[in-house]
Amino acid sequence: MIIGIPKEIKEDEYRVGIVPAGVRALKEHGHRILIEEGAGEGCRISDQEYAYAGAEIIPDKAEVYARARMIMKVKEPLRAEYDLLRRDQILYAYLHLAPAAELTAALLERGVIGVAYETIQTGDGCLPLLAPMSEVAGRMAVQIGAHFLEKTQGGRGVLLGGVPGVRRGRITIIGGGVVGRASTKIAVGMGADVYVIDVDHNRLQHFDDMYGNRVTTLMSNQDNVLFSVVNSHLVVGAVLIPGARAPKLVTREMIGAMKAGTVIVDVAIDQGGCIETSRPTTHQHPTYVVDDVIHYCVPNMPGVVARTSTFALTNATLPYALKLANNGFESAVARDYALAKGVNVYKGCVTYETVALSLGYAYTPLVDCLTAA
Repeated sequence: MIIGIPKEIKEDEYRVGIVPAGVRALKEHGHRILIEEGAGEGCRISDQEYAYAGAEIIPDKAEVYARARMIMKVKEPLRAEYDLLRRDQILYAYLHLAPAAELTAALLERGVIGVAYETIQTGDGCLPLLAPMSEVAGRMAVQIGAHFLEKTQGGRGVLLGGVPGVRRGRITIIGGGVVGRASTKIAVGMGADVYVIDVDHNRLQHFDDMYGNRVTTLMSNQDNVLFSVVNSHLVVGAVLIPGARAPKLVTREMIGAMKAGTVIVDVAIDQGGCIETSRPTTHQHPTYVVDDVIHYCVPNMPGVVARTSTFALTNATLPYALKLANNGFESAVARDYALAKGVNVYKGCVTYETVALSLGYAYTPLVDCLTAA
């Protein structure tokens, strides 16, 4: 199979879809890898390193798309890339389609086969390709929040760990999945007063077993969310429903009741955000203020630690890329339940139910599409 790796064009996105070791692994299985010139510059991987691993370096993005059977990248295509996609081409990337009506329409119109990293899901409910970037974003969320709490950044001027004789800063983490666990680890390490909210009692039990009285765990309901949010200096939104829009658990009214200069980091913004006042921002302009509360809502947080993120991502994506390339799409998804769960669109049909519900499309199970084909 010919596999194309284009350079990412999303603002401040420095990751790349594969590292040289991944190129070498695909090459050893007989596949051809086309890498757009300069694709790895953002994470300090040179064209020479890719060429040495066996890739062909292509100066023209359009040629990469035109020749490749599968496009392997990090973030979803932007408008400038829509017309480069073609029918039956496999697009293997983070797609986050539920809040992205325009992108979804473009993929359906072009008959693309969209395999979304974030919905590849094993039988036990784990999301193996989302997990490494969630780990990165979760760890970043607390250090970013701490930065914007500084008075020079417009924040309340609170040190999360406190000092002897002064109260520690309080952090509320809404969601106890991978992002929530990673955020909690950093928050506890900083010495903050940490609250974790989740709907799953077993998850809360896990936090209690791990941290004891260093973390306060609360079941997710409106009263607990309100109490925690209005009494916190930093709120981390870490809610995920695979493939679907995130529920708005923090309302506009709650924001109005928060202390001036407090900070929200909405890591769920990729799926629309779990804070009612959230909207996507960029690394160049990462924050805005609503009711004196600082909002940080950058969808590609891991993009600024590009080298760490790229190597972590390839560790997770490469095994499934090999399955797609070695077996072909139809055979690969028939053999692998987790990979089949990643297929969000297939030749004009929406094959992921929560995406269909979020955007008002008819849902067509993938098995029906393959049977018809």
